[in-house]
Amino acid sequence: MRLTVFGATGGIGTDVVRQALARSHEVIAVVRDPARLAVPPAATLTVVTADVMDPSAIKPALDGADAVASALGPRSGGPPNVLTESMHAILSAMDATGVRRLIAVSASGFFVEPGEGFLTGKIAKPLLRRILRDNAADTRRMEQLITASPTDWTILRPSQLTNAPRKPYKTAVDRYVGPRIARADVADAILNALEDPATITHRVNLGY
Repeated sequence: MRLTVFGATGGIGTDVVRQALARSHEVIAVVRDPARLAVPPAATLTVVTADVMDPSAIKPALDGADAVASALGPRSGGPPNVLTESMHAILSAMDATGVRRLIAVSASGFFVEPGEGFLTGKIAKPLLRRILRDNAADTRRMEQLITASPTDWTILRPSQLTNAPRKPYKTAVDRYVGPRIARADVADAILNALEDPATITHRVNLGY
């Protein structure tokens, strides 16, 4: 598979690139600063420097791609609409190049979901949404863009992210599943979802 990865220098994106290469995929990593890509050079890795908010700049990175994975997250001190504007550009570039398959990382904490316990649904998540109001609104708008698009989309909603080592994790379609998940396991779930057509037009929650 030829996979274009956005957010390739982030915690999840780095693992997506690394694990995709280990699975013998061809990877196009779209970055703002190539020096921040913590993955060794490889014959099947192409690094493209581009502004993800510019559809014309990222379009060449999608030419010939089989799928797109967005591991983008809010930037500390960045614009409050980074996810919305980035996804708008990605969807425009996908439309221009005819790429249909899209996996995008969202966040469970910004949504009310079936299966939440009392502490999660009534205390933890409402507090998170209040503290990170701008990020929550940006994430919800990003999801709205994706679900309204004609792409074969899958949205992954991880719970609280950690840098813990990989271990067995749980998934649930359109339902809350657990309080925490390691970034490396989110990367694994992205690649698994790409190969699973049953996840198309669904939100897949991740947790332990």
